[in-house]
Order: sequence, then structure tokens, then C-alpha cells
Amino acid sequence: MMIVPLNPMQLRNYLERVGFSGPVMANFGTLDMIVRGHVQAIPFENIDVQLGAKPGTDSDEAFAKLVERRRGGWCYEHNGVLGAALAAIGFDVVRISAGVTRQVRGNAAMGSHLCLLVEGKWLVDAGFGSWIGAPVPLEEGEWLHAPLPVSLARTDDRMWRLSVVPVAMSYDFHAVLADEAELARLCQWQCTDPASVFVQNLTAQRRDGERYFMLRGRVLSEITAQGEVRHELGSADELVACLREVFLLDAPEAAALWPAICARHEALFGDQAAPTT
Repeated sequence: MMIVPLNPMQLRNYLERVGFSGPVMANFGTLDMIVRGHVQAIPFENIDVQLGAKPGTDSDEAFAKLVERRRGGWCYEHNGVLGAALAAIGFDVVRISAGVTRQVRGNAAMGSHLCLLVEGKWLVDAGFGSWIGAPVPLEEGEWLHAPLPVSLARTDDRMWRLSVVPVAMSYDFHAVLADEAELARLCQWQCTDPASVFVQNLTAQRRDGERYFMLRGRVLSEITAQGEVRHELGSADELVACLREVFLLDAPEAAALWPAICARHEALFGDQAAPTT
């Protein structure tokens, strides 16, 4: 798939959305600042999926949602918009199909994640749960995207594996142009199948400086260099307030999800309270 760049007005609106105000040039400094701004300004979230919508892989629709409506989204949306913005600036951008936890799920996981290869040497990903906070060089190593360490290594079958150790998440990929049909198929599965974690659980995730916030159902986690603290939300009103104040999402419609969130929490944890540290 050839990436269609944002038009000049769209690019201006996107850069405003992510808080970028410097000179726009196709160099690493610009790339780094845009990615860092994106993951702080635009949260990862699946509210639409939880409400029964079916977001796809169309970048125009994602732009309307993330930039114009000031919502968040998941990988197909985040990296679709980011890729179009970078292409408009003049970067060489390739869409990459990846498989989340492929070491467990096998090759059937391929297409469950969209990431980007920029200038043939930078893995760029604003849509992996906001866990990745900056461009990652396409080489083996480990980098601290405070407060989370991120690593890139080779698998036994010579794929790349991006890992975020503290949250036990990873994805595998070949650094080649994505199979768009594969991406579309897995996107559809993830927003409709009862076995999909995005259908099962509400999530919102965002970076704030060197703090990382993650909402899973009714449990809010804050991760810093000092460790993790968890808080259990107590009502639909508290959920809506949390989405607004922590994740910058004006989503009062999420209150309708509260009964299902409570039922899921009970099924997973029973009478256990959310642990704190």
C-alpha cells in the first residue's frame, strides 16, 4: 500500500495535535520530537470497539477520529495517521505487519499489529499501547523509554522482536512492506471476535512525561521509576472522569460500559481488591 501523505492543512492540524511547533524537516530531530509528542498527546484506547464499532485500517477515517475529534485509538489508527504525517514531511515510510506475542500465538498473530519503518533504519510505533516512547534504531539493543525499557532482538527464525519487558508484551516482524489484506483481516478479527482482548476488556494507555498510565477495565495503573501503583475505579462517573483527566478523552458514552466492566472484573478477580505498591 502506498501511503497517501496528509495534505498541508491536515499536516498543520496534526502537528498542532501532537504539540510540535519547530521547523518541519525530514531529519531525526523532527522525527524524534513528533513521535514523543504523539504518544503523550494521543492516548491508546479501544472505547469504540467496546461500544460495538468496527474501526478499520483507513488512514483518513483515523485522521478524523484522532485529530479532528481529538480521540485516541489503536495501532492501525495511530500508525496510519503518523505514517501519513511523516510521508507529508518527506520521510520514506514503510508500513510493517507484525504479530503480537507471536512466540505464544504462532504465525496466526501476524497482522495483529501495524508499525512503521522510517528511512529504512528506524522502527517507529506510536500505537503499541503507548509503551514505545521514541524511534527505535533497527538494530539489536535495549533503550530506556522512561519509565519502560524497550529492546529489539532477533528471533531464532531471523525475525525482529520488539519487547517491553515490564509489561511482558512483544511483537515480531520482518522489515518489509506489509500485507494489507493481512492487516485488514486481523483488524476485523480484533474488533469483532469474542476471543479478542479488545472485545473483552476496556483499555486506555498514555505517557505523561516519565509516567505511564494504563487502564484495564476498572483498574488504573501508574508506572514510574519507583514502581507501579494501582487504583480500582468505583463507579461509571469515576471512569468517565479518569478518561478525561488522565487520558485526555472526553468520552461520556463510556459510562454505558460500566456494568460490563464490573462483570468482567468479577469474572477475572472475584472478591480480590486491586493490589497496590
